[in-house]
Amino acid sequence: MNAKQEYRPAYQTSLVDPSDFWRTAAEAVSWDVPPTQILDATARPTARWFPDARLNTSYNALDRHVRDITPEEGSTQVEVPQPDSVGSPTAPGGRAHQPALIYDSAMTGASRTYTYAELLAEVAQFAGAMLRLGVRTGDRVVIYLPMIPEAVVAMLACARIGAVHSVVFGGFAAHELAARIDDAQPTLIVTASGGLEPGRQIEYPPIVLQALDLTKTAAPRHVVVKQREGFPVIRFATPQAATDHLPDSSETVAAQWLDWEDMIRDAEPADPVPVAATDPLYILYTSGTTGRPKGVIRDNGGHAVALTWSMRNIYDVGPGQVMLTTSDIGWVVGHSYIVYAPLLAGATTVLFEGKPVGTPDSATYWRLVEKYGVHVMFTAPTALRAIRRIDPDAALAHEHDLSSLRALFCAGERLDPPTYDWVRDTLLADHPGTPVVDHWWQTETGWPICADPIGLQELPIKPGSASVPVPGYRLRVLDYEGRAVAPGTEGNIVIGLPMPPGTLTGLWGDDERFARSYLSAYPGHYLTGDSGYFDEDGYLFVLGRSDDVINMAGHRLSAGGIEAAVAGHDAVAECAVIGVPDELKGQRPIAYVVLKTAADITPDRLRDEVIARVRDQIGAIATLHDVVIVASLPKTRSGKILRRTMRQIAADEAWEMPATIEDPAVLLAFEDQILTSRGTTPQPPSPDDSPA
Repeated sequence: MNAKQEYRPAYQTSLVDPSDFWRTAAEAVSWDVPPTQILDATARPTARWFPDARLNTSYNALDRHVRDITPEEGSTQVEVPQPDSVGSPTAPGGRAHQPALIYDSAMTGASRTYTYAELLAEVAQFAGAMLRLGVRTGDRVVIYLPMIPEAVVAMLACARIGAVHSVVFGGFAAHELAARIDDAQPTLIVTASGGLEPGRQIEYPPIVLQALDLTKTAAPRHVVVKQREGFPVIRFATPQAATDHLPDSSETVAAQWLDWEDMIRDAEPADPVPVAATDPLYILYTSGTTGRPKGVIRDNGGHAVALTWSMRNIYDVGPGQVMLTTSDIGWVVGHSYIVYAPLLAGATTVLFEGKPVGTPDSATYWRLVEKYGVHVMFTAPTALRAIRRIDPDAALAHEHDLSSLRALFCAGERLDPPTYDWVRDTLLADHPGTPVVDHWWQTETGWPICADPIGLQELPIKPGSASVPVPGYRLRVLDYEGRAVAPGTEGNIVIGLPMPPGTLTGLWGDDERFARSYLSAYPGHYLTGDSGYFDEDGYLFVLGRSDDVINMAGHRLSAGGIEAAVAGHDAVAECAVIGVPDELKGQRPIAYVVLKTAADITPDRLRDEVIARVRDQIGAIATLHDVVIVASLPKTRSGKILRRTMRQIAADEAWEMPATIEDPAVLLAFEDQILTSRGTTPQPPSPDDSPA
């Protein structure tokens, strides 16, 4: 087949005959009961994939690689290696001795490599310990852990016995954790003595205790704590005391607390439990929610098929190759491309505890690439901008050998053209053939909606674009009346139903809310909530959330489009554009910018030059009201700029400290700067609004 035809035929087949397309993809997965029906389009609230099949996700991620069987050989159970046999000549073959998980902590200096056999042994033992505590298939387990190997072990152990895990980002405030406990109603919480941030420690047990006090539902039966060095040592009940009496559902008792090591001691390793492909694998709550959080449900079968397909066809990563994803397991990127997808593909995944800068410097990522021979890296544009600001010439990066790196992927926020140019022309100047790929997806989809599918066919990159729709996603851009818009015209991005495998199958316990939130605006389509446009070549440009549209004198202006113009100024490291109320024009756009470290420019000159750039690139109607220099932009821990909260502060509206914020001091400094400019004295935040 001609290479230039590889992407287009695959995409067309996925839309014209999705059952045939995903039947072929499903052959890469080991099934206990192979699917005979690929798609049930009549299921509600949304279509179901592989409805008559059964499998185990943990088996697919671990056991089959240790045994090194092919899907055609079936999913016969294998003997789980005991910890004392791992690495011995009698240990199982296949990929048993290949690294599966590499843990590297810039916070403690610790590192450890787990082979597939070692990780399987740890997972099977923890799964057996959960069974001993009474956790069963379908039970929910809340995992509230930092970036340590035990987080991966706990997730895979839940999948092994068919329990449904719900990972909550470590360090979330107690009321956010309580809301998730109330919704998921777990039988077990797995946590640690604390997490580490640059310059501070966060103790988790007090947060868990406070959350349990705030919950309105029955407490989980047990809380298990992994103790870390440098934190207070906690004394727990004995394992026997915890298992002597397992209360029935009618009893209300306080949770019993256990030490991780005590819990797993002498536990019998658990075999993988086959579950229905449509059974839930995990619940992941969307970040920054108010009121009752939205628990996105991911199923087992569609998830395994989609992620396995994506590793080969989007990221071009296969068995034995190394993937570094610099997210957190608390976010969807961490779920998909730190934990599940690399292991499903038989690759090696790097679990990194640290920051892109300051732990200890801006070369941290490049040290990891060199040390572990990383083939594909996945990070956020925010991280790259932070590195560029400190090391604009990439001098520290050039001290490391990046020759192993075959591709660098970005997601989380739009990869603005100036940052793309810096990565390509400065950071990777010695490796001009390395593609830098911006791709777009959501918590709800679980894997990319748009990307340059370099495993299928490497397409030309267009800076500012998330490239082309991934096979399986029928993308359209519609106006507010539901009509398709012309190329180059901004509108609402929607996905035609049925959604491909691996995407959300609903919201936990709330089908009505799922339909209302995602399916009601445009019948027959899933509403992404993002706006953007297709160009003449079918490349999608995602401009931001639909509610980030600025309505100025009757003209709808994209905040993302204005940001792209602002970010192109030589002195600007990063920026955020928001619309604030205006009596005459409805809204007026204001740009908040962070300057590059070496920038030498006056505020007045910057304002004039940036305003001129916006007028030149977007039009006279897009007149910036002001350009304000700030020290930092407030962001979530996953790197997204908190535009909504910034807009509330700038508009003098009531606001709350977001639970997902990276550094509360940055947002408070922003508020102080805004209020000082108005001549208003800022008030200290309520203690209830301060994150733990």
